[in-house]
Amino acid sequence: MVPKDGIEDIRSSLNKQRATLVTMENNASVRQDQMLSQQQQATQTILDAISTQVKKPSCPPPVVQKSCSPAAKDAGHADRLKGKVVVGELEKLYLANPGIVYTARIDSGAETSSIHTRNVKRFERDGSNWVRFEVPVPETSGQEWVTLEREISRRVKIIQSAADEAERRVVVELQFAIGDHEQVAEFTLADRTNLTYDVLIGRNVLRDVMLIDVGKEFATELPKSYRNKAPAGDNE
Repeated sequence: MVPKDGIEDIRSSLNKQRATLVTMENNASVRQDQMLSQQQQATQTILDAISTQVKKPSCPPPVVQKSCSPAAKDAGHADRLKGKVVVGELEKLYLANPGIVYTARIDSGAETSSIHTRNVKRFERDGSNWVRFEVPVPETSGQEWVTLEREISRRVKIIQSAADEAERRVVVELQFAIGDHEQVAEFTLADRTNLTYDVLIGRNVLRDVMLIDVGKEFATELPKSYRNKAPAGDNE
């Protein structure tokens, strides 16, 4: 129980407390608004800095497929089966240095490859046995020949059914190409005047390198640079 004379004092005290609470609430609301505004400004400053420093993502440019270079188009062609060049009964053969293209007959019955030659002369150079010979230029009807010189690899004895005695032939190494396949192999120097083709490819080239498709002719294609190259001999 409170005496009546103290009620006014209590009421006055309550009013003061209410006023104080209202003031505190108003101050807290103002401070909260100020803090929110400061936080928003700080956040916007950070976002502006990020947008300034970080570039917008962009898609990479489309990949442009390069067309085949002239060298690739000029590379020649040869089908392969299990890593071996597939050839027909006849193929174009490029003889490097002198740079002549022959039509060669592919013959698995011949042991060693051979090439048509004339004026085969042996001589000695720096203590080694060499040979000088001439090879024909195709499509000149035997009117043009190119002189070559090569070191002798070995000699072979050839027995022909039409001859009474065996013929000894010189064997040299020649570099050639069939299609896009290049190789160095032994060739016997032979007189193939009575034969249709100036070059014969035998088993020494075919072995482990080529397969014959008897139903085809010219299954390979030489590079264009080989087909257009003019012949040039070692000694002209």
